[in-house]
Amino acid sequence: MSLQIKSVYLGSNNLAVSPIGLGCMGMSECYGAADDNESIKTIHRAYEIGVTHFDTADSYGFGRHNELLLGKAIKSLDRDKLVIATKCGFERAQNDPDTFVINNNPDYIKKCCEDSLKYLNLDYIDLFYLHRINPDTPIEVSMQALADLVQEGKIRNIGLSEVSARTIAKAHAIHPIAAIQSEYSLWSREAEQEVIPLCKSLGIGFVAFSPIGRGFFSGKIKTPDTLSDSDGRRYFPRFEAQNISKNLFIVNVLEEIAKHKNCTSTQIALAWVLAKGEHITAIPGTKRITYLEENANAMNIMLSQEEIEQLENKIPYDSVSGCRMPESFAKFSNH
Repeated sequence: MSLQIKSVYLGSNNLAVSPIGLGCMGMSECYGAADDNESIKTIHRAYEIGVTHFDTADSYGFGRHNELLLGKAIKSLDRDKLVIATKCGFERAQNDPDTFVINNNPDYIKKCCEDSLKYLNLDYIDLFYLHRINPDTPIEVSMQALADLVQEGKIRNIGLSEVSARTIAKAHAIHPIAAIQSEYSLWSREAEQEVIPLCKSLGIGFVAFSPIGRGFFSGKIKTPDTLSDSDGRRYFPRFEAQNISKNLFIVNVLEEIAKHKNCTSTQIALAWVLAKGEHITAIPGTKRITYLEENANAMNIMLSQEEIEQLENKIPYDSVSGCRMPESFAKFSNH
């Protein structure tokens, strides 16, 4: 299996990525037990089939487990064919991985970058994100620190995650932003209101995380009991029993179109995200080769305008039951 892939370009620096990348967070936490050997095989398989964009963060897995894992996996691969994205901003307590603060202080940003380079075993980072915004630190101050890292050659492109259009405009005036990352899918379309249009007008790429509804669109999650006790989705409102039952209609709509396209509901959900703009890419997460290949094959699926309208008409913007994330997370978004 090898895909003919047309690159998506993020930002004004011509950062070329595969339309579908690989989100690596679940290889370390939130989605059941970690299996490093399986995860490394999945990363290698992604590289083999033409996936070039690998997304991690310093906060994924206690002790930077995810960066260490990705660094180990890519050591034998051609660096010039990889786009490695990582993030800083979530400062986790050393003695309690569930306790954290949002830190946008310039000194902290620069230290995180140095640590990421070490853990990933890289000379430079292709795309370095501010993971969340702390409004107590002016975005102009944080952006200047990131711009310094670009000047020093330690990072090549700057990104922001889960931010408001107002913050994007202010940050972009300090230094060009290559990518904005936010949750975006058929059941999370808030970014369409201001963020995605602004990204298009400013020439900024948009990277969609959780594009398949944290796996819900696969149709395999019918009740919370489907999820293991350690699965982080148990804390998300949409995966509460009463909301799962109400949201299953989304899977039915996806499966209806998937049947006609001879593909899976997950692939239809991904194809929809990619169809929403030439500056949009997606980073579905998985640690298994089977799901990786299924996701990657969505790059070959083209939806007609009629099919896009059918999806959006049958899954209205306000029809989803449950908030997209717990309040403990939501309070850090859209600053």
